[in-house]
Amino acid sequence: MRYLGLDLGTKTLGIALSDKLGIVASFYKSIRYEDEDKLIDEIASIADEKKVDKIVLGLPKNMNNSLGFRAEDTIAFKEKLEEKVKKEVVLEDERLTTVVAQKTLIDADMSRKKRKKVVDGVSAVIILQSYLDRKER
Repeated sequence: MRYLGLDLGTKTLGIALSDKLGIVASFYKSIRYEDEDKLIDEIASIADEKKVDKIVLGLPKNMNNSLGFRAEDTIAFKEKLEEKVKKEVVLEDERLTTVVAQKTLIDADMSRKKRKKVVDGVSAVIILQSYLDRKER
């Protein structure tokens, strides 16, 4: 079973893809976007091309487990995406994934300029891998 992991930001989308067995998540690409409908079309195209069975979308919860405005926007995005791709879209708690991604990239001695370009993709990998690891348990 193949999975697509998404980290939705206000201007960029990080995308991760699992291997065909659904065990390991890897960075696929990051997309800068302005039009959400075009973004959904692009995700649908990737899901079709890569023969994705399920999509995992990061849900930005507040630290107290409540849902804020970004979480509500993400849930609305999920519903539009499911309607377009006709596949299940699972929400995965993404609290602190950007912090972990930044720390990982800093530890790898990556410059701030380069980190800015890939942090959403690394966050998408963390979101997808945490889902895959939990699913296996």
